[in-house]
Amino acid sequence: MAETILQFGSGRFLRAFADYFIDVANKQGQNVGQVVIVQSTGGGERAGGLASQGGKYHLLVRGLENGQVVDRVEEITSVSRALVAATQWAEVRALAKSPALKFILSNTTEAGFALDKADQPTDVPPKSFPAKLTAVLKDRFDAGQSGLTIIPCELIEGNARLLRETVLGMADKWGYTSRFREWVTNECVWLHTLVDRIVVGPPKDHPLTAADPMLIMAEPFAFFALESHPKAYPFATHPAITRTPDVLPYFLRKVRILNAAHTALLIKAMPRGFAIVRDAMADPALGPWLERLLFEEIVPALGDRVDGGEQFARDVLERFKNPFFEHLFSDIFKHHDAKVNVRLAPTVAEYTAKFGTPPPLLSQVLAENESRSP
Repeated sequence: MAETILQFGSGRFLRAFADYFIDVANKQGQNVGQVVIVQSTGGGERAGGLASQGGKYHLLVRGLENGQVVDRVEEITSVSRALVAATQWAEVRALAKSPALKFILSNTTEAGFALDKADQPTDVPPKSFPAKLTAVLKDRFDAGQSGLTIIPCELIEGNARLLRETVLGMADKWGYTSRFREWVTNECVWLHTLVDRIVVGPPKDHPLTAADPMLIMAEPFAFFALESHPKAYPFATHPAITRTPDVLPYFLRKVRILNAAHTALLIKAMPRGFAIVRDAMADPALGPWLERLLFEEIVPALGDRVDGGEQFARDVLERFKNPFFEHLFSDIFKHHDAKVNVRLAPTVAEYTAKFGTPPPLLSQVLAENESRSP
């Protein structure tokens, strides 16, 4: 198939998420196209590993789904090439001018949208991701090619708008013409997204670990909210992909149910000696407590502002019990105070305003957190 997707990001997440959806769609005859991965940072180990395997790798899907254990292997064949930006920038620029190209995907983490003041249009390549993207789009514009559908998968609210504004700002800084900025704004389509899937490295004891250095593992659950737009190129169709005119309610659902449950459980579990989410869920007191917190306070506070809140909360409880993943509370604890303010505190205020009384379980867990703060 033609190389229709240029992907900035060679890490585990996109390979177990968007690249997996594209692979399934291609095998079903949707002919979405092939992915060219660009490794933007590091020494090129991931791109080199993918290149040595012809772009193919395996995905372990392991966890619980509707109460049943899932443990299957998927061979992913949607990646045609993997390039290293530092040494193969000319190949990236050549693909940018290809008439077959339709999409740009990215997942460069939240920090990936940050600019580097030293970036110049003559750099080979520019250092920051927005500068790389600006340069790629300028090459395509100069070649007289059509606009692209750009799908940022960074977990940032308003990711498409923010990335577009950053690119336009870079274009201004570099002195590019108003015609180019109009092309970026009007001919390219920028789609907001919400992505949700836990992806980790492979288990040491799996038979494929030695045979496939690019092996990755993901939970069965996957959800991809993708903004709908009449001018966008048609992307893969998959049960995990929901097209919607407004992605924001899905952000609210994820932050205030899934992420809130992580933070609340941490506050209760870590002082009791629990290090792993799964083990805390198996505790006869903590597991039922979290279920009550979700269904008696958090979901009712959100109400109809989110779609399928109750089912999502049930999925969260099942995901937390994944027998194959060791999700550490120490990882969740990073930036804890900021997470409490974003994930839990607003629900207390909204529940109180809606029902006329503070939520007892949430109020208690916040009090416990406050009592342990230095």
